Amino acid sequence: MKKPKWVIEKEQSRRASAAETFWLFGLHAVRDALVNPARKKLRLVVSKNAHDKLADAIALCDLEPEIADPRKFPVPLDPGSVHQGAALEVKALDWGPLQDVALAAEGQVPVVVMLDRVSDPHNVGAVLRSAEVFGARAVIAPARYSAPETGALAKTASGALERQPYLRVRNLADSMKVLSDMGYVLVGLAGEADLALADVLEQVGSRPVALVLGAEGPGLRQRTRETCDHLARIPAMGEFGSLNVSNAAAVSLYAVTNR
Repeated sequence: MKKPKWVIEKEQSRRASAAETFWLFGLHAVRDALVNPARKKLRLVVSKNAHDKLADAIALCDLEPEIADPRKFPVPLDPGSVHQGAALEVKALDWGPLQDVALAAEGQVPVVVMLDRVSDPHNVGAVLRSAEVFGARAVIAPARYSAPETGALAKTASGALERQPYLRVRNLADSMKVLSDMGYVLVGLAGEADLALADVLEQVGSRPVALVLGAEGPGLRQRTRETCDHLARIPAMGEFGSLNVSNAAAVSLYAVTNR
């Protein structure tokens, strides 16, 4: 029996995703990946100087480094990437199902961050860093129109990419509903919302929270807004009255974890 077209396309997409690799670069990002047993590592290229600095981390993984001249670095990085003489080819991490990642540990009230089409890797990397600092269970984004794992994202995340779950899901609104069924309250950040974040959190009490943030400019999409339980704004004292998405995430995470 011939498989339906949608089944074939889904299988092809899964195989293509499994085959994808990317390069981490910079001493910090490469070191964190080398010592992460969950990260599948394929190729390590380092200068002699970088090799000496990473010797302890290299010794922990079964990967033979290639020594290269940092001025003629044989790695396909974007121009201007500050590699510091170290680059590591890897596969994306698999954190498992959303339901498992979002479960609270005993005695904890979980919080997650959801990003609606935030495509700038520097913003996503900064959000991952804040999420790790404030103990978020995960950062969740749609697989399409959001920043994938890249060297630039990892460098901005300053190691958080190896430790902070970053889940790219097929449909953000469907994942929001999954979290809602798990007991999460969905709080969307919107500058024009009537209630301030502190007022919304007072209503929420000690329940788990999913903070939902949109890309700069377009903000939250209509369906995302409609799926939220509450919309909240971060009060601003100045006339400009706006934070970029990574700063808004950090402020919101602080507010949630200090309820």
